[in-house]
Amino acid sequence: MGGRRETPGFSHLAAGAARGAAMVCRAAPAQVIGYLAVTLVGAGAPVVLAWLTKAVLDGIARGEVSALPGQAVGIAVITTLAAAAAQAGQYLRAEVDRRVSLRAKDELFTAICGFTGLAPFESPAFLDRLRMAQQSASNPGRLIDTALSAVRSAITVAGFVGSLLVISPLFTGLVLLSALPAFLIELRLSRSRVNMMWRIGPVERREMFYARLMSTAEAAKEIRLFDLGSFLRGRMLGEVRTANAARRSVDRREFAVQAGLAGAAAVVAGIGLVWAILAAGQGSLSVGDVSMFVAAVAGVQSALNTVVSAGVMAHEQLLIFHHHIRITGEGPGLPAPAEPAVLPELRGGIELRDVWFRYSDEHPWVLRGVDLFIPHGQTVALVGRNGAGKSTMVKLLCRFYDPTRGSILWDGVDIRDVPPESLRARVGAVFQDFVAYELTARENVGVGDLTAAQDHVRLERAAREAGVHDAVSALPYGYDTLLSRDFAPEQDEEEDGVLLSGGQWQRLALARAFLRSDRDLMILDEPSAGLDAEAEYEVHTQLARLRRGRTSVVITHRLGSTRDADAIVVLSDGVVTERGTHAELLAAGGTYAGLYGRQASGYRDDLAARP
Repeated sequence: MGGRRETPGFSHLAAGAARGAAMVCRAAPAQVIGYLAVTLVGAGAPVVLAWLTKAVLDGIARGEVSALPGQAVGIAVITTLAAAAAQAGQYLRAEVDRRVSLRAKDELFTAICGFTGLAPFESPAFLDRLRMAQQSASNPGRLIDTALSAVRSAITVAGFVGSLLVISPLFTGLVLLSALPAFLIELRLSRSRVNMMWRIGPVERREMFYARLMSTAEAAKEIRLFDLGSFLRGRMLGEVRTANAARRSVDRREFAVQAGLAGAAAVVAGIGLVWAILAAGQGSLSVGDVSMFVAAVAGVQSALNTVVSAGVMAHEQLLIFHHHIRITGEGPGLPAPAEPAVLPELRGGIELRDVWFRYSDEHPWVLRGVDLFIPHGQTVALVGRNGAGKSTMVKLLCRFYDPTRGSILWDGVDIRDVPPESLRARVGAVFQDFVAYELTARENVGVGDLTAAQDHVRLERAAREAGVHDAVSALPYGYDTLLSRDFAPEQDEEEDGVLLSGGQWQRLALARAFLRSDRDLMILDEPSAGLDAEAEYEVHTQLARLRRGRTSVVITHRLGSTRDADAIVVLSDGVVTERGTHAELLAAGGTYAGLYGRQASGYRDDLAARP
């Protein structure tokens, strides 16, 4: 997903400009044409007004007043058209922004949802790139806006340059040449600003992290109990100061340079004005010529500044848009099979054959030569201390990552030869870090299988099996209750949303798994971690019934729930150290027996202490 910083060359920027222009034209073709039309009107109006003003002044100076009414009407019409074009331009620009932003966000998040693995989302460099891409997608119309602004100013420059050439070809060349250094300097400043934005990306993400911590219900209890408010606020403000210092440094540099450029432009204009006044005094220029000269110099300089600014802004936007292009062009992440294999209905089992895995070459091995067979129709429990590699094995079974070495076979078919979506359609799961979606209760269950999202009977049956139906039915709007504190329910925008307890959220996550209970493989990663003892017993009884005759992998630290597993596998430092049934492993007196004995002793001590 790329390194920490990069500077795309001209060819990449040119390709980005073509890609951006195509996206804008596809998203809002009629609006772009209208915007171009009003841009042309706005570009020609100042030049026409300058010539009409010259004609009026020359006519007054010569005493020729017969043409003045027509010229006055012309000035009024052009002024009105220019004002109307400006208002129409604002509306059309906003509409282009809305339409293009919708298309850009659709394109960006289609690509993000298309990443088949988890690696990008665990990469800080990718997250920085994503922030820049989202910034580009939120205002992509600036690309066309800066382009049309440059076109409008170029037309204005051309009109006024033609006017200046009539009066002084030499001075015309001087004015045009004075804009070249400004363009080159501004271009360099633009690149410097974009590089600064890339550097402060991690700083801004940390600022948002601290701000989110201080404003969410999840962290509110600990922040108040441990009196962390001042500490976190200080950390957040420190990140703000760091980002502000970087921006301030660039702003000061830009201020100094732009002040110098403005001063140079003022000197050129002043010299020209002195020359025009002296020439008028000598009779070589008329009053209208002086008026035209002043308007032309001011118009050319203003329009050239706009061209330079538009060019620089376009350059800046293209540098940012390059991150959008990089993400949308990355591909799915995990290698796709050249000739996808058909995944058979599981009948034999799943085999991990000499599986090694680490997250990158710089990271240590998480799994080291794991050999494991999960027979069809049986439950295999994975146990071990934290960091043993249990959750990583789940990621590999779901093909969120591929093994670094070795293979995973599904009835003899390497899962790397199968499209990930085909594999995952055959898997149901409850993850330890399940998601509490800020959706309705019905949608929270339905996301487990979108094909059943409108099947109220299936949804409620899954909720009953997870033991959460009664709790959901008791909510203010039953299954249509919004489970959120951040958003008001649609039924009454004055009401607060509803949040469930940790155990109730756990049961909703279980209901999602029950909705997929017909899948070939069920993965249960700490499925009862948030439940009390009674609820845990009920859930494990229900899970035992659900798993009967089905292939499942259970990860848990509560070893009492592993007793009914067909096989128990102990992982330690990424290696399988023990395997067998509950009784066999207890009899062996190894790691499992020690862990089980320590957990059971607490219960035995408590029972022995009772009178």
